[in-house]
Order: sequence, then structure tokens, then C-alpha cells
Amino acid sequence: MKSVFKKVLAVVLATVMLATFAACGGANSYTANNTEFVIGVSGPLTGAAAVYGVAVKNSAQMAIDEINEAGGLNGVKFKLEALDDVHDATKVAANYAAMLEGGMQVSLGTVTTAPGLEFTKLSVEDNVFFLTPSASGDKIPEFDNGFQMCFADGNQGKVAADYVNGLGLTEIGVFYKSDDPYSDGIYKQFKEALSSSIKVVETVFTGEASDFSTQINSLKDCKFIFMPIYYQPASVFMNQAKDIIAADAVYYGCDGFDGLAGQFEDFSVIPQEVSMLSHFDSNATDGAAADFVKKYTEKFGAETLNQFGASAYDCVYAIFNAMKAAIDAGETIDVTISASDLSEILKAQFTGDFTYSGVTGTDIKWQDNGYVEKGAVKYVLKNANGK
Repeated sequence: MKSVFKKVLAVVLATVMLATFAACGGANSYTANNTEFVIGVSGPLTGAAAVYGVAVKNSAQMAIDEINEAGGLNGVKFKLEALDDVHDATKVAANYAAMLEGGMQVSLGTVTTAPGLEFTKLSVEDNVFFLTPSASGDKIPEFDNGFQMCFADGNQGKVAADYVNGLGLTEIGVFYKSDDPYSDGIYKQFKEALSSSIKVVETVFTGEASDFSTQINSLKDCKFIFMPIYYQPASVFMNQAKDIIAADAVYYGCDGFDGLAGQFEDFSVIPQEVSMLSHFDSNATDGAAADFVKKYTEKFGAETLNQFGASAYDCVYAIFNAMKAAIDAGETIDVTISASDLSEILKAQFTGDFTYSGVTGTDIKWQDNGYVEKGAVKYVLKNANGK
């Protein structure tokens, strides 16, 4: 009798374990009831970095609305799931789980780098394909399911150094945040690519520092200052330095400068030139960038208009176009496709001959390591002397 009981118990336990595995099987089981293709993204919708997250959410939704109005993908519409992580990596796991449970089949990853590093680890376990608009850390696309529409920090650092190398300077200043993966990553690559003939006056800060008088004093004689940081500390530095740093000096940043102008009631109080490395010109008067600016500002205003949003708009369309190209090539993509199965299809597209032209570039393609290949320009946010 005991033997029979043990056999029955073993069968029951095995059944329970299989049911539990199916329920927890993650990405592959949550899409069975989907009636729309679900795209997920985690970003700062509140807090100090909200200007980035809101721009990404608005722009991604705008692209999805356009795609849906045009008939979707073979009649199937898309849906955006955008959750707030307040630029806090500890909130990403809960957001990721919620998006999976909501039927997420493909993702824009995260908006910023620190949360993105956590998202990368989670998404590889379920083989969820993501194309991030703005999480630029070099390790964001560490595994084969991750891709970037933005330049990786290493690319930003190298391109920025290439630009500086061509200016004929003998000395530059640097102001960066050593405990921020975004800032530290860009600067490390910048240093490696910078000409050895250029002397560097290096200043650093950590944490939530708000008094930069020491760093400003160290940089006061520099006519060119590279600042691979986000716009909030940059605006504080510029305000505190406006009468100390030479008026004909140049502040040069990367995509973290996007949103900087919104930190000032009157940007002209800063006499120095402020410029950045960019793949999007918000002052464009023709082409795809100009069309995007017009549509975005009519719908959402100009306060959150930035390259993060432009890049998110491109991400949605690139994913849509890649799915369409795969179907045209004979792949089957139905509305209940699992995240993992869709990931395999999209990875083949993004590492193959697929290219995309949109708001942030033309003939955009991707390397096997997930890094994007497209052109970059110096974008002047404000000329010297308040112009």
C-alpha cells in the first residue's frame, strides 16, 4: 500500500511541478492570449530624468498610433506597455516581470543605462529581443538579444575624441561623474582615442554633488571642456561657472545634454557655446527629422522634444519594418508568437542585410555585437555670447 501511495504521490508532485513550470515559464506562456503585438519599455516617467522617459513614451506611442492607423502588421495592431523606473535599477525587475505578464513580445529595453544593465541580464534569460533608444552603456547589448539605436558609450567617446583631435587644441578640460556608468564609460573610451599631444585637465564628481566650485576653479583657464554627463549637473556647473570660465570657451557633451535648455528660464545667461554629439537635429527644417519635430510638437509641445524621443520613434518603426521584412521573406509571425520565437526572427534580421532609414539617420544598420552604425554630427545647442 505504501508503495502504491508513493507512486501516486510522485505522479501528483510531477504534475504540480509541470504546471508550476508552465505558469512560470515566463516569456513563452504570457503571449497566448495576445490580440495585439506588445512592445514594452521601462524608463523614468517621473523624477529628475523624466524628460527622457516621457519623450521615449510619447514618441514610441506616436509611432505605434501611426502604424495602427495604417493597418498595423497584416491587420494586427501594436500596443505599448511603458512603466516607470525613475532611473532606478532596483525597480527594473518588477517592471520587467509586469511587462512579461502583460504579453510583451519585444521591447525597447530601458531609457537610461544603469537600469538597462539590469534589464539586459533579465531579458537574456527569456530571450526577449530589445532595441533601446537611449541606454548607451557598452554592455547593454552584451548578449545576442540586445541592440541599440543610440550610439554606445564607447562609440560616443571615440567619435567625440575624433572630433576633438581635429580641432588643433593643445589642452582641454574634462568634467565627468566617475560613479555613473554612462559618464565613466564614455570618458574611458574618450581618453583612449584622444591624441596624446593634447593635455587634459581632468575634474570629477560623484553622487548628488551640487557645489562644483573646486572643479570650476581647476577648469577656469580651459577654452574647451568635454562634459560626458547628464543635463542636470551640467546646468548646475554652467550656472556656477558662467562668470568664471572664459566667455569664449566651449562646453561639449554627448546625448546626456539633451534637455539642457529646459533647465534655464533664459539659456542666454550662459555666455559660453554649448554643443553636443548627436544623431538628431531638433532644428531641422526638412527631411524626416523636421517631420518628426512638427508632429511631436503639435501633439506634445516642445518641452520634452529631444533625441531620446526621436530615437524611440525610430526604434518602433525599425522593429515594425524588420518584422514586415521577415514575413516578406517567408517567416510566420502571428499575434500570439512568443517573445523568444520573435527574438530569433528579429536577431536574424538585425544581424543580416536589414537597414533602416528614419529620423536619426539613413541606411542605419547594426553590428553583430548590437552596436548601431550611423552618422553623427556636432549639434550646437547655443552659440557663444547668448546667441
